[in-house]
Amino acid sequence: MSKLSARAPRRRRQSTCCRRPMLYSMAKARFDVKLGSTVLVFLLLNSASPKLLENPKFSQPIPNSTVAVGREAILACVVENLGSYKVAWLRVDTQTILTIHNHVVTKNHRIGVTHSELKTWYLHIREVRESDKGWYMCQINTDPMKSQICYLDVVVSPDILDFPTSADIVVDEGADVSLRCVARGSPEPSILWKREDGQLIPSRMKMEAVSASGPTLNISKIKREHMGPYLCIASNGVPPSVSKRIMVIVQFPPSVWIRYQLVGAYDDQQITLECHSEAYPKSINYWTRDKGDIIPHSAKYVPEIIDSGYTVHMKLTINHLGEQDYGIYKCISKNSLGDTDGTINIYRISNSTLKNSSVYFKSKGPRKEANDVTYQIGSTEKDRADLLFLEDEFYSCAHQLGVSQMLTILWLRVLLYCITFV
Repeated sequence: MSKLSARAPRRRRQSTCCRRPMLYSMAKARFDVKLGSTVLVFLLLNSASPKLLENPKFSQPIPNSTVAVGREAILACVVENLGSYKVAWLRVDTQTILTIHNHVVTKNHRIGVTHSELKTWYLHIREVRESDKGWYMCQINTDPMKSQICYLDVVVSPDILDFPTSADIVVDEGADVSLRCVARGSPEPSILWKREDGQLIPSRMKMEAVSASGPTLNISKIKREHMGPYLCIASNGVPPSVSKRIMVIVQFPPSVWIRYQLVGAYDDQQITLECHSEAYPKSINYWTRDKGDIIPHSAKYVPEIIDSGYTVHMKLTINHLGEQDYGIYKCISKNSLGDTDGTINIYRISNSTLKNSSVYFKSKGPRKEANDVTYQIGSTEKDRADLLFLEDEFYSCAHQLGVSQMLTILWLRVLLYCITFV
């Protein structure tokens, strides 16, 4: 029993000594865990501290921008204290992310992004289209997120639409005409009408002006002098302005005007008959004799036609006038709408003295022979007969004519004067 009792305390001492290292190791393990946790938290705090300290903000609003179609739009977003945060650009109306930091996210090849020292972030939109118009957002990925927006306005130069705009027209004289011009653009274009030749534009109010405004130009009872090209000009402040040329053709049957319908001449004289015609479509013009025979071009007869728009000046020169050349001549004008003619009567002056004598003018300058003097009797605006008579010629002839011949001429002059005022 004594041996057993003596051994029992020893066993207790050994178990106590064995427990101490175990408690030490456990305590050390607990300290290591605490130390590791402290280091981890410290590291986490150290890693998170920059973002906790950073406070990015926008230093100024993004200005709205206006760009013409086809140009490049550049939107600028200015950020302070960005740190490790990211900047993104978005399209607001479609909720599309365009760029994130230095990367372009959208598949639109016209979109680009650049920055200046991580402070100013630029969104580039090349070859701007009208569909690019709208709101854009610059965003910083803070919590909560920070953002600001701007508006991109795309302006479009005018374009005249061919289909709804009037084309060249042909109308009868006296008809009412309405010309229309339709244009698109942004902002909406305004329309101005002008005549290409600079002439005045008529209106339904019986007033004329250099120009007229509005999409429609109305002309009441159009006349032949209103014929010609008209310009429809569209502008909206975005260059360039555009115009369309509209040709207005007024058609009418021929009309003839003759200044001298009665011409007095003598043998072997050269005379020129004149006739004025107006017609559209373009007329066929020629001269005929009493029996309707067309006068061809020859050494004796030289017809000449001078065109100017819808007017025609017809001339017929007769060389070495002979007995067979006296009589009725007609200038004839024809087109698809009708025909008309004018008559000129050449009568013979049978005075041999007037034919063979040398007659001189008393006018200033060198003396000029007047053997080719032609007395012409024509119609005025009121279709009254009138005598073209030169006073100098009359007095110079008086020196070489007999008294009876002078009385005849005076009597003829008085008679024609009376006919004029009957």
